[in-house]
Amino acid sequence: QVQLVESGGGLVQAGDSLRLSCAASGRTFSSYAMGWFRQAPGKEREFVAAISRSGGASTYYADSVKGRFTISRDNAKNTVYLQMNSLKPEDTAVYYCAANLFSVRSTAGDYDYWGQGTQVTVSS
Repeated sequence: QVQLVESGGGLVQAGDSLRLSCAASGRTFSSYAMGWFRQAPGKEREFVAAISRSGGASTYYADSVKGRFTISRDNAKNTVYLQMNSLKPEDTAVYYCAANLFSVRSTAGDYDYWGQGTQVTVSS
């Protein structure tokens, strides 16, 4: 079992920046591909970004966040990050960290473990 805990959310203004963190339990963090998803009220959970296992050589982003968000990982700290710049009101959502045992995926159903989420609110 893997436990994930997100942190770093908050209330910011449009154009501001925020960095989310996801701390993972377990001794095999480096073997998991990691992803960030978000869910706004009344909407389905959507893919935001993902990073490959181990060295994180491969990263993937939703078109809506390309050029603004950056995903990274620090295996020594069992932590994955999501740096969010130039935030927009439409980025407002609960952001979830997820772990995939096999490979990088952009579909929520393909992930094996999920955190509880952290709220990000961007005002205009």
